Amino acid sequence: MRQLTLDIGANQPQTLDSFVAGQNAELAQLMQQFAARNARERFAYLWGEAAAGKSHLLHALASGERTRYIDGANTGVDAFLAFLYTPEIELYLLDDCDRLSPELQIEAFNLFNQIRDNGGYLVSTGAAPPALLPVREDLRTRMGWGLIYQVHGLTDDEKIAALTQAAQLRGLTLSPGVLPYLITHFRRDMRSLSAMLDALDGYSLETQRPITLPLLRELLQLERDINTTSQA
Repeated sequence: MRQLTLDIGANQPQTLDSFVAGQNAELAQLMQQFAARNARERFAYLWGEAAAGKSHLLHALASGERTRYIDGANTGVDAFLAFLYTPEIELYLLDDCDRLSPELQIEAFNLFNQIRDNGGYLVSTGAAPPALLPVREDLRTRMGWGLIYQVHGLTDDEKIAALTQAAQLRGLTLSPGVLPYLITHFRRDMRSLSAMLDALDGYSLETQRPITLPLLRELLQLERDINTTSQA
């Protein structure tokens, strides 16, 4: 059981197919085009609130060949290397532009120019539209190249619908109230919620008990206890 709860929220493959589109159907289709390298535009900028799915889309695209994921929040010694233009890379994925350091903003500016001049694609993300980003004006202008999309987070009803469908595909029977309680008492991003659904399935099998509200509360408490112990 301890291993089961420790695995909640563990890294799981993020794919374009596992992205729950909600209000983002047009954006999901566009990302498929970038994955296939047949998008009409070579640049796209995605913005939205935390956990809306921006990083999910970039990590999904990064699983393809000839791609490079760039973490805008990275301040390590290798951060500058990620911005070096490489002809073999066809698709660059720049995440969290609003967290770029002043030095890396210069590198990002140069990368935009090199991709434009030499070919390739770039999808970047940030917490706000380019005009509102706390970055250099010349970089802000380049983030406005191409297409700009707001990534809309799922509503609670959309999350419940997606989790209900996932449960049905797994052949799980959930008691009424389980999913509404889950989305209000656990991490709210779909990746974590899906991981908890997997954990509930495993815990139900392990304890030979149906998936009910008491079982969910018990599992959530076990997960909190283990997290508290691991942080002590």
